[in-house]
Amino acid sequence: GVIVLIGAEALGGLSTSVVAQLAVLGATISYGCAGVFGKRFAKTAPLQTARGQLTMSTLMMIPIAGLVDQPWTLPMPSLTAIWSVIALALLCTALAYLMFFRILARAGAVNISLVTLLVPVSAILLGIVFLGETLATRHIIGMVLIMISLVIMDGRLQKRLSRDAQN
Repeated sequence: GVIVLIGAEALGGLSTSVVAQLAVLGATISYGCAGVFGKRFAKTAPLQTARGQLTMSTLMMIPIAGLVDQPWTLPMPSLTAIWSVIALALLCTALAYLMFFRILARAGAVNISLVTLLVPVSAILLGIVFLGETLATRHIIGMVLIMISLVIMDGRLQKRLSRDAQN
């Protein structure tokens, strides 16, 4: 489905569009790996796991940000920018990781990885809504293929169908 979404023109070279699409695909793969890797924390409290992950990533990024951005040379950001960063940190990162590890503990790595396969679909739909991109036939076909794959990988429909067939 993702290959259909990206399209055959990706084979013609690395345009800006193809690089962006490959970045979305890379994010999807990373999320899938995170679910499998995160499985080893299933017995750890989600709050503790999320806190540990965010603390360590912050500690690892401080020297990199210092070297690359040199924040002491930049002007002070506006109050709006500061509150935006705080909101992103608390809601879109900390709360998201807390939810991720809680769902991982309850539903398992396979079920949580199914959600990540919707990243390319979300990217297409957000591009249409916010960037005025057009929906091509290949996008619809790719989304349908991804949805069918999700249903097959989830397995609940097959179990229900086989249970109904036995009754």
